[in-house]
Amino acid sequence: MKIVYSAENSFLVNNVRNLLETKHIEVMIKNEYAQGAAGEISPFDSWPELWVVNDSDFDPAMAIVKLSQQSNDSVEWSCKSCSEKNASSFEICWNCQTEKT
Repeated sequence: MKIVYSAENSFLVNNVRNLLETKHIEVMIKNEYAQGAAGEISPFDSWPELWVVNDSDFDPAMAIVKLSQQSNDSVEWSCKSCSEKNASSFEICWNCQTEKT
């Protein structure tokens, strides 16, 4: 087993877990409930960690993690239905729920 990702926020760790599991990479989370021990142990030691179960999945998993951490500096887009401006990360208009085209 090898660690592929760790973050203070368990939401971020679970998001990366979901990305890896959709590619059929078996993972497990360690320290999932250790945040309550912060103060008794180092804060970094209480962060949830994502580990790949099979060492052979390490390189593909790291590629997915790296890709997920890249920022998308694309420009905003305007909805064709209501002309509302939306952030580049939105796939659906926040105002009228029309899909980005």
